[in-house]
Amino acid sequence: MSADFWAGYISGAIGIIIGNPLDLIKVRLQASGPAEISVSPRQLARFDSVTSLVRGAAAPILGYGALNALLFVSYNRSLMLLDSSVTDPTNPQNSALYKLWLAGALGGAASWAVSSPTEFIKCRAQLDTRSGVSSWAIAKDIVRTRGWKGLYFAGGVTCARDSIGYGFYFWSYEYCKRLMSSNGDEDASILALKVLLCGGIAGIVTWASVFPLDVIKTRLQAKSIEASAEAHPLLQSPSGTQHQGAFTMARYIYQTEGLKPFYRGLGVCSLRAFIVNAAQWATYEWLIKYFQGPALGQPLKDIS
Repeated sequence: MSADFWAGYISGAIGIIIGNPLDLIKVRLQASGPAEISVSPRQLARFDSVTSLVRGAAAPILGYGALNALLFVSYNRSLMLLDSSVTDPTNPQNSALYKLWLAGALGGAASWAVSSPTEFIKCRAQLDTRSGVSSWAIAKDIVRTRGWKGLYFAGGVTCARDSIGYGFYFWSYEYCKRLMSSNGDEDASILALKVLLCGGIAGIVTWASVFPLDVIKTRLQAKSIEASAEAHPLLQSPSGTQHQGAFTMARYIYQTEGLKPFYRGLGVCSLRAFIVNAAQWATYEWLIKYFQGPALGQPLKDIS
C-alpha cells in the first residue's frame, strides 16, 4: 500500500488516542437538552475513571485510522486529478487554494463510508452510561435492531459535515503553511513548530465551519438510543420526534432552544481540535518523509 495510506492510518489512530477524553465531553455537551447548558460537578463525576475517559475509543481507533488513511489517499489522488501540475500532493505549493478545498471535499465524501458507522458507534458508546458496554457490543446491537443499514443512521448529515469540513481542513492547512513560509533555510525545530501550529489551526477552522452540522448529527444519533429517561437523562426526546430527519431536527432545536445549542461544546471541541490535529499533521508529515526517504519530493511511492 502507498506511503500516504499508512501515514494517514497511523496518524489518525494517534489522533483518536490523544483526543478521545475531550471528544467525550464534547459529545455529551452537544447531546444535552435545554436544562443542561453547562457541565455540572455531578456530570463531571462521570469522567473520574480511566475507563470513562476512553469510552467509545475502540471503534474510532480502528475506524478512524482507516478513515484517515482513506481521506489522505483520496485527497492526494483527487488533487493530482484536479491539478495535473501537482506531482507531490504533500507539498502542493503552486496549486490553487480552491482546488485544495475541492480535493479535500472529495476526500471527505470518500471517507464517509467509514466515518458514518464509526461516528454512530462512538456516539452511542460515549452517551451510554452503563458500565462495561463495549463498542463491539453496541455495533452488534445496532445491526440486530436496525440491520446493516442502521450503521449509516444520520449518514446524510455526516456526509455533508465531512465533505465541507475536510474541504476547509486541507485548504486552511496549506494556506497557513504558505503564510508562514520563508525563502531562507529554517531550523528543523522551527519547521516542526510551523507544522504543529498549522495543523492545530486547520483543526479549529474545520470544526468551526461544520459544528452546527455535527450538533445535529449528535442529536439524531443520541435519540436513537432506546432507553429509559431515568437511566439516560441526556437522551430524553420530546414526544413525536422519534423519526426526525436532519432538517426537522435543526428546526426543532432552533424553535425550542435558539442558536446557542448549535455551538454548545465548540470551546472544548476547538481545544481538542488544535491538540489532535497538531499531533496528527506532525505525525503524518514525519511518516511521509520516513516512508519516502530519498524519494521525498517525488510522486508518492508504493511501500507494499
